[in-house]
Amino acid sequence: MRFFFGLIAMMSVAIAGSPSIAAKKQKAPPTPPAAPRLTPPPMTDKENLLYLDLSTGGRVVIWLRPDVAPKMVERVKTLTRQHFYDGLKFHRVIEGFMAQTGDPKGDGTGGSTLPDLPAEFNYLPHVRGAVAAAREGAAPDASAEDKTKAENSANSQFFIVFLPKLALDKKYTVFGRVISGMEYVDAVERGEPPANPSTIFHAYIAADNPPGYTAPPPPPPPPAPVLAPAPTLTTPGAAAAPGKKVPATKAPTTKAPAATAPAPAKK
Repeated sequence: MRFFFGLIAMMSVAIAGSPSIAAKKQKAPPTPPAAPRLTPPPMTDKENLLYLDLSTGGRVVIWLRPDVAPKMVERVKTLTRQHFYDGLKFHRVIEGFMAQTGDPKGDGTGGSTLPDLPAEFNYLPHVRGAVAAAREGAAPDASAEDKTKAENSANSQFFIVFLPKLALDKKYTVFGRVISGMEYVDAVERGEPPANPSTIFHAYIAADNPPGYTAPPPPPPPPAPVLAPAPTLTTPGAAAAPGKKVPATKAPTTKAPAATAPAPAKK
C-alpha cells in the first residue's frame, strides 16, 4: 500500500514538473489602439466646399474631407485656386461606374506640375457621389515596389462615382462627396473618350466668394459653306438657250483619314 501511494506521489511530481504543464501561458501582445478619427469639417464650412460648374447645366457642390485625406484636399484646393481645372474635360466616363476628369492632356496620362501624392486610403466607401483620387494601376503580378509606386501616384485627376463600387475601398483615396448637383454629373457624356466630352468650365472654393452659376455661352454655329456658282457653258458669240440647265462640273474631293483615338486612360 505504501508503495502504491508513493508511486502516485512520484507521478504527480513528474506531471507538475513538466514544462508543458507547469509553464505559464504566454500572453499575446496587446493590440495597439486604432488611431482616433478626426472630426470632419461641417458641411457648411466654405473652406471645404468645392464648386464645379459643368457644361451639363449646373453647379456640383463637393464636401471635402481633410480629416481623412489632408494632402489630396490641399492639392485640389491649390489647383482650383490656380484655375487649373477650368476648361478640363471628363475624359473617361463609364456608365454605372464613374466620371473621371482633372487631366490637362485629356487622355488620362497627364497631371499637374506638382509632385505626386502618397496614398491616403481611408474608411470612406466608394458609394454614389464619392469623389476619389485617380492613380496609376498595377498588374496583379506586379512587384511590391511597382504596386507601391502606383498607389502613391495620385496628382490632379479624380473621379466621381455613379453607383457603389465597394471593391475599390481602401485602394483609392476618397477625399470628398457630392452633396448637391449630382444630376449634373449624371448628365456627363459617356465614353472612353466621349465623342463630345462634357467639361468643367469653372471650379471654385466656396470661401473665395465665387459668382453664381452662369451657363456657358453656346458654341458659335459653323460657318455656312460658300458655294461656287455653277459654270455656264455657252457657244462663243451666242446666248445660252432660255430655260436650259447646264450641269456644273463637280470638283474631285478627298476624304481625310479618320483621327486616331487617344489611348485609354492610365490613371
